[in-house]
Amino acid sequence: MLELPFYIYFIFSVAVFFTFMVFLSAANYGRNVLIVVFSWVMIQGLLAYFGYYSDISKEPAKFLLGVPPTLLCIIVLFLSKKGRLWINTLNLKTLTLVHIVRIPVEIVLYWLFLFEKVPELMTFEGRNFDILAGLTAPIIYYFGFVKKKLDRKFIVIWNGLGLLLLMNIVINAILSAPLPFQQFAFDQPNIAIFYFPFIWSPIFIVPVVLFAHMVAIQRFFKKELW
Repeated sequence: MLELPFYIYFIFSVAVFFTFMVFLSAANYGRNVLIVVFSWVMIQGLLAYFGYYSDISKEPAKFLLGVPPTLLCIIVLFLSKKGRLWINTLNLKTLTLVHIVRIPVEIVLYWLFLFEKVPELMTFEGRNFDILAGLTAPIIYYFGFVKKKLDRKFIVIWNGLGLLLLMNIVINAILSAPLPFQQFAFDQPNIAIFYFPFIWSPIFIVPVVLFAHMVAIQRFFKKELW
């Protein structure tokens, strides 16, 4: 673990727990979802805790055990018949709330920058404006799904913009990490994501947020937002 104040670990852990509970709720508390997601989060957490990813600059192939499997899982879900059937059972109204997690995550990133564990470009003082999606998520949830006063096109546009904001920070985070293809922040690289508990950001929080946007966009084209 990195040498950081307790409150940073606490706020980030709350963010992870929030993401887990909202996703589980959107999936109707399915037993299989609980087992798979919990197991994945715990395994990756233990690997990071015992230093598996900490020397990733010397062995970049270790990175393949973290992020790619989650992306592959999302692809399989959308391409397979059983996956699409399961996706159709998700509660999009509840899933929209998961984007609120972007607020505490962005605050944690700013703190990590202050303690020189991530570069400034990964914060809202740099190139990261992802917090806007988190701040507007409750508005979309209430006026879009509770009051149903927002047009379907407005909701999908919001999801599209949120997806672009997410991709922006993901790309900057990857290119500022101490990997062979690093392009930014050589003086203060992105090292936090390779340590416990911050490994849960790229292997859990980001994939869930990405998945939530993709589900909403898919529902729009199927005309099944509500």
